[in-house]
Amino acid sequence: MSNLIAKTALDRRMTEIVSPVIEDMGFELVRLRMQGGETPTLQIMAERPEGGIEVDDCAAISNAVSALLDVEDPISDGYTLEVSSPGIDRPLTRLKDFETFEGFEAKVETAEMIDGQKRFRGELAGTENDEVLLNVDAGTIGLKFDWLADAKLVMTDELVREMLKQKKAAGAYADGGEVNIEQSTGSEED
Repeated sequence: MSNLIAKTALDRRMTEIVSPVIEDMGFELVRLRMQGGETPTLQIMAERPEGGIEVDDCAAISNAVSALLDVEDPISDGYTLEVSSPGIDRPLTRLKDFETFEGFEAKVETAEMIDGQKRFRGELAGTENDEVLLNVDAGTIGLKFDWLADAKLVMTDELVREMLKQKKAAGAYADGGEVNIEQSTGSEED
């Protein structure tokens, strides 16, 4: 499992629990994060294998995951479950994402220093074997997928236009916004 999908040990454990349910429903897990705070939030980003997700889909995933987590009970305290689309300036968490969004601008961060830097910004140039290719000012560089700590698309006019065009072609609403469903859960003893 990619560290870009699930960073911490708890994130990875939660991914092992919820990913099969999400996949059985015909979706792919893009990212899962447990965010701290007064009431922790379990953030799940999902989409269809061909891309895109609707509000009703997020609600269905939220209900299924919530029911599963009530049974599995991996989190003892109350928390909020948030299921959303990856959005326009989406995180890039799977090797295939770097191919799908070839030609668009991205910010990429590595876990370790590579030639004196950890942050790179440039145009995605696809993949080659296990490397992500990025066109930067100095030319095209290859970064091993396993080296990446974070990666996301940069919001540009070109990206927004392309996403709106895809939504329109799919017959979806063309507002360019993110789909997001939240529900709170937790112990009954409060």
